Amino acid sequence: MTVGVISHHKCNGHNMGVHHPENPKRMAAIQDQLIRSGLEYVIRQYDATPIDRELISLAHDEKYIQHIFDNAPDKNDKDAIFRVDDDTCMNADSLPAALLSAGAAINAVDLVMNKTLGSVFCSTRPPGHHAEYDKGMGFCFFNNIAIAAAYAKKKYLLDRVAIVDFDVHHGNGTEDIIKRASANNKEAGYLFCSTYQYPFYPFEMQESDTPPIINTPLPATCKGPEFRAAISKHWLPALEKFKPQIIFISAGFDAHIEDEMSQISLTESDYRWVTDELKIMADQHSEGRIISMLEGGYALSALGRSVVEHIKGLIGN
Repeated sequence: MTVGVISHHKCNGHNMGVHHPENPKRMAAIQDQLIRSGLEYVIRQYDATPIDRELISLAHDEKYIQHIFDNAPDKNDKDAIFRVDDDTCMNADSLPAALLSAGAAINAVDLVMNKTLGSVFCSTRPPGHHAEYDKGMGFCFFNNIAIAAAYAKKKYLLDRVAIVDFDVHHGNGTEDIIKRASANNKEAGYLFCSTYQYPFYPFEMQESDTPPIINTPLPATCKGPEFRAAISKHWLPALEKFKPQIIFISAGFDAHIEDEMSQISLTESDYRWVTDELKIMADQHSEGRIISMLEGGYALSALGRSVVEHIKGLIGN
């Protein structure tokens, strides 16, 4: 089936400063490479719609949600800044962008579940995988992928939902939300798999091969073969046993060799390989359903090229 890309130009209004790595140039770099590759004629592109506020509470504490809404700068005050942590702040356009980014994930679930699309890549910002149940951090305000996973379970009554995260930073926010859901219900039906450089931000992770959490740390010297071996040893057997009905991907491309954010040295071919493996899994167990959300990736050319290979993997051979 057709692959879709969901985005929105207003996500570029969120700006944490000219020198901040998580900046509007990232989405432009992706769009430029989609045009250059010719993929824009193959995929279907959609504008995101803002998430309904009540859906955010599927993954976040209401007091935290209210805190963000209360403190987000007013659209009429273009100079105001609200700082969530040392690296994460909001301007007057940040809340609308965050609502669109989370909304894109909800849009993707509906488009995939009603069979309009086979899979979706959400090219939006801000990212989300560091946002915990009651705390924003690490460039993230709302955990887009955790919200969408909970939405898929609630609306479409899915029993088994997998989230995989190959960003170079551990998806601590997603783990926090999944752990809370699983603590309250041993049959919550989630599997979360994360690879990440270790030791590295956010310094909170613990290695685990026990579902629902599969945490696979990678050394700073890691290159493609070691990355692929780790996925093959830890993720793929867990996913095969779990048999997910849908797969969500936190797609961070900051482990690329050209990205100065980390020391791991992956290439576009490694991102294509992991996408291919996940598509095989989705075709076997999930009716091909994959929803991928942009997380990290700050070397602009490498980001754009990597996303192209990722989308090619979603399309399949």
